[in-house]
Amino acid sequence: MIPMREFFLLNPDIIFLNHGSFGACPKPVFEEYQRWQLELERQPVEFLGRRFNDLMRAAREALGTFVGAEADDVTYVTNATVGLNIVARSLKLRPGDEVLTTDHEYGALDRTWRFLCTKQGAQYIRQPVSVPIRSAEEVIETIWSGVTDRTRVLFISHITSPTAITLPIKPLIDRARKAGIISIVDGAHAPGQIDLNLRELGADFYSGNLHKWLLAPKGAAFLYARREMQPFVEPLVVSWEWQAEKPGPSKFIDEQEWQGTRDIAAYLSVPAAIQFQRDHDWPQVRRNCRELVRYAREQASALTGLPPLTPDEAQWFTQMSALPLPPCDLDVLKRRLYDEFKIEIPVISWNERHFVRISIQGYNTRADVDALIQALR
Repeated sequence: MIPMREFFLLNPDIIFLNHGSFGACPKPVFEEYQRWQLELERQPVEFLGRRFNDLMRAAREALGTFVGAEADDVTYVTNATVGLNIVARSLKLRPGDEVLTTDHEYGALDRTWRFLCTKQGAQYIRQPVSVPIRSAEEVIETIWSGVTDRTRVLFISHITSPTAITLPIKPLIDRARKAGIISIVDGAHAPGQIDLNLRELGADFYSGNLHKWLLAPKGAAFLYARREMQPFVEPLVVSWEWQAEKPGPSKFIDEQEWQGTRDIAAYLSVPAAIQFQRDHDWPQVRRNCRELVRYAREQASALTGLPPLTPDEAQWFTQMSALPLPPCDLDVLKRRLYDEFKIEIPVISWNERHFVRISIQGYNTRADVDALIQALR
């Protein structure tokens, strides 16, 4: 069996524990990406002018099967931030409306909502969720306690970025639906790391990256919109398919998919990324990765005396974890980890607490984790 590291283009001199930031694409998938780029350049007019719709349809069908959605309910976008901006900018918030979220959200999306709420006179409510986590019920009730009669939107991460916690979002989505609150999920870290069935999840909107844990090329992500909510979605880029002379069967797909000339090779390579994981028994790879994350949590806690942020159960983490650190100079720490120990890993400040966020992918080994713990020591 070929060692998993051999499938990746990563620099062998670097201990790469930062898959969660930008991902890493396996060689076979990257080759498929380049093949599509070459095919585009050989006959650009045929590729974009005649084949575009059929090519994108096939890519959406493969994606839809993978995430548990109909092909016409998902559209490709370059990253989850773009997908969530499409939704956020489509909403017509009124003065006094509230967007409820947690204090664990990705900074770029915090800024997106603050920007829009400031313009529209709405309020962005960041509900504190304390750590260590003790139970799912406590998390659910803590978040829901922020709902008021002015709450218009529930915006929540499936897997949080700064704290790497898988949140129990399904009960919150169900409550939001019953209360007439729009549910919007930031799934940047979910596809490929945890199983998804968007039909069953029931969120109104969900955007996830495919270039991270699914191993697709950079620039591949998706936006899902529940069929009943699609009429409310406006195009972020207005192009030829807005008020089209010959509209297709899905206004949502038409307006979001065609944005003029652009390289769609990353989207067309997503089926190859899905197949790569099928070919290499990815459920087992994920289980192996989770065991390495558990080991990292144990070793880090033994070193620092600080408890993990969540219980050990699988519902809370899979391939990524934020390891608590004592107060330290994060700039110095990050520089030393990279310059002296050749370890690529993010160091994070969140709510006046410090972490290193470890990401474990199929190419990582126990030796990588040991190297990190020794470096921290």
